Amino acid sequence: MAVGREYCVYIMTNAHNTVIYTGVTNHLARRVYEHRNGLGGIFTKKYNVVKLVYYEVTDNVYAALAREKQIKGGSRKKKIDLIESMNAELKDLYEEII
Repeated sequence: MAVGREYCVYIMTNAHNTVIYTGVTNHLARRVYEHRNGLGGIFTKKYNVVKLVYYEVTDNVYAALAREKQIKGGSRKKKIDLIESMNAELKDLYEEII
């Protein structure tokens, strides 16, 4: 593994906070930019998932992938509780990471 590499598990939503998308990346700012500009996957384009509301950072890719799987496997309520533990107002965190 490369020295100093960071991996981020992140959660994004749409403008109305009705859709929740969880992903993992090695460059959070770039990935969120892609989602915001229609360069993400089919799901994120279809549901206009453009707002970063949660992220966590690790230096271990396997831990990031396992955490993504854990979050995706949880209920919607657990995801919302997780988001609100970091970002109670569900504000867009993109400006914090660029």
